[in-house]
Amino acid sequence: MAAHVLRLRLHLLFGALRGDRRHVIRTLLGLLVLLLAVGAVCWAVLRLRTAPVEVALTVSVIAGAAATAGFFVAALVGGFDDQLDPRRFAVFGPAPRPLAFILLLASVFSAPILALVAVGVCVVMLWTAHGAPLGLCVLAVILGILTCLLLAKVALALGGLVLHERRSRELTGIFLIAILVIVVPVGVFLVSLEWDGDVPAALGEAVDVLALTPLGAAAALPARAIDGDLVGPLVVASLTVLVLGILWVWLVEHVLTTIERPSSGRERRGLGWFAVTAGTPTGGIAARSLIYWLRDPRHLVNLAIVPIAAVVTVLPLMLVGVPVEIAALVPVPLMALFFGWLAHNDLAYDSTALWMHLAAAVRGYADRAGRLAPVLLVAIPVLAVALPIAIMLHGRWAVLPAMVGVCASLFLCGLGLSSISSALAPYPVSRPGDSPFQQPQRTGGGLSQGVVLIGAIILSLPALWWGWLTLTADVEYAWTAMWGGLAIGLAVLLIGVFGGGAVFDRRGSRLMEFAEST
Repeated sequence: MAAHVLRLRLHLLFGALRGDRRHVIRTLLGLLVLLLAVGAVCWAVLRLRTAPVEVALTVSVIAGAAATAGFFVAALVGGFDDQLDPRRFAVFGPAPRPLAFILLLASVFSAPILALVAVGVCVVMLWTAHGAPLGLCVLAVILGILTCLLLAKVALALGGLVLHERRSRELTGIFLIAILVIVVPVGVFLVSLEWDGDVPAALGEAVDVLALTPLGAAAALPARAIDGDLVGPLVVASLTVLVLGILWVWLVEHVLTTIERPSSGRERRGLGWFAVTAGTPTGGIAARSLIYWLRDPRHLVNLAIVPIAAVVTVLPLMLVGVPVEIAALVPVPLMALFFGWLAHNDLAYDSTALWMHLAAAVRGYADRAGRLAPVLLVAIPVLAVALPIAIMLHGRWAVLPAMVGVCASLFLCGLGLSSISSALAPYPVSRPGDSPFQQPQRTGGGLSQGVVLIGAIILSLPALWWGWLTLTADVEYAWTAMWGGLAIGLAVLLIGVFGGGAVFDRRGSRLMEFAEST
């Protein structure tokens, strides 16, 4: 059976070159781009033979970790059709464990893995030039390739199980946002480092940590063999392959012995955000809120104004003489404060759609928690991208934990108070279809706006004070500010969700009257 699967894999591999002319041209162009990319990477790796060991270690670990993570994310997000999906062989009744190893072996004959093998040969040449043992270099490359291969196979299997017929545009967007949140801060951090011919201390510490993780352990093995600190990366890399191998065998056995529930792809494709969120009252309200926030111009304008207003505040600060490195830290906490404040009157934007929540008799805390999903989905990536940029302009990465604590406290306290305010004191807003800048005449509403803003600042005063001490007294206060700010923010958020839920349960009829009359 192994020989048959291998022949099948080779036929599929060369079969990509058959077909109409356009298909063949696209395939050949793709292969050409891949060959050029592999050639460039191999050339860069071989150039490191004359670089110091520390520089070669840094580049190898970062590149290896990025490639390893890329195999998993690309397989999970891309929605590729796995030609060696174990379910395709279920009709032949194979034993799960032998099939798992056969499919893993056949998957080596693919363009990405063959490209990794070519790069791995250059990596062996790199580290043998630095004096690392040849056998250990080969072992490191094999462990790295197996890690990438197993991660891709596990991701494809999980995508087939969990995301089968549910891989929607919304879910892919969430994964892409997650990648953006990770890649941009890391890129900003690397760009901000000052290279004087040696590896910066901050980057060296990050590489040391990364070398003890499943992502970078295999890539760090040759350099650690030279330094004499081999045990940690070797254990981590070996355990990673072992655990992923066990998980892959279990997934193959699971998909071969599990009968999928029949479903209609057409129905699932039409669910949108409802296919992504949990099938609970909170998940349903979150999906509906996401649809409203991402399509209603009234909400979109509010979301767009927050970053603009926060950045504009830097100009008057600089005009009055505030140093740039201090003024650069102001916009991000302001964005966190205003993002938390946005939901203070969210219920009023529902208009008569509020009746769905009341008619379904959902609990108040489910309504309060579900409505926070759009703000969280937008605010967290924006803050995660803006925060490292502000720290880079400031120049001291040691204050990053303090800024995280301050922003978390302002944002979460604002959400908690907004969860109470929107149920306790809603006020009229522009109706659906009206201009976002058109505001109805009203006699009240300003009080709740001010209470949420000022309340979030007052509750965040401890985190703000610790952040100030980080800048002016001792940088050790940064961690106090981070953990203290997170604790305060989460406590206020929980109190706000459950307290606002109680208000929503008690004032349901009045809220419906408000929605009908505005």
